[in-house]
Amino acid sequence: MNSITDGLIMESPDAYESMSCGSILPSLESIATLRAMNRHFTVTGFLSHDGRTALHWHRLKSWLPPGGHIETNENPIEAVLREIMEETGIRAEILNGNARFPFAMPDQLPPPVNIGIYDLPNGDGGLSEHHQHIDFIYFAKPVSGQAINLPSDEHGWCWVTETELRNATPLLHEASGASLTPNDDVRLQGIAAIEAERLSRSLEPNRGP
Repeated sequence: MNSITDGLIMESPDAYESMSCGSILPSLESIATLRAMNRHFTVTGFLSHDGRTALHWHRLKSWLPPGGHIETNENPIEAVLREIMEETGIRAEILNGNARFPFAMPDQLPPPVNIGIYDLPNGDGGLSEHHQHIDFIYFAKPVSGQAINLPSDEHGWCWVTETELRNATPLLHEASGASLTPNDDVRLQGIAAIEAERLSRSLEPNRGP
């Protein structure tokens, strides 16, 4: 189950009080409403390789990268690498995974490149009622020394090029005949993921851009 692009939450303007200093803080009423909201922590992993990123056709009729729920006793990095492996069959590593502060304790995890709050008014496969996904979004690349082949199944996995994403090109899902442009959150983050993977390759020893 993927979490991205199920709909960004749009808060009501009445849920915030504008402060004289220009900052915006949630009202007490909005805090109570948000606390009552059912929330799930999820991950998304943009798997990119050689100027392309992997997307598949989701049952919600949209193009999505690998992702899903964080399981019990799992940290976000374990979750996103597991989801990428389960959905694509490709072993991956996090891009910029060594970015840490210079102290030994406590242990640190690579931070996500973004955290999306996705509102699911009609629920999803795991919960039928209105709830939200707090989605930790990571960029990843395949671990070297393996075949980089996406599954050939009803999910329509495909490598999408940077040009297709920049041009908002509709992608064809052959099994259903649907042709749809990825949503902006997928498209723009997919472009950034491809750029990050390209930079990573250019920094490898004995490798050019």
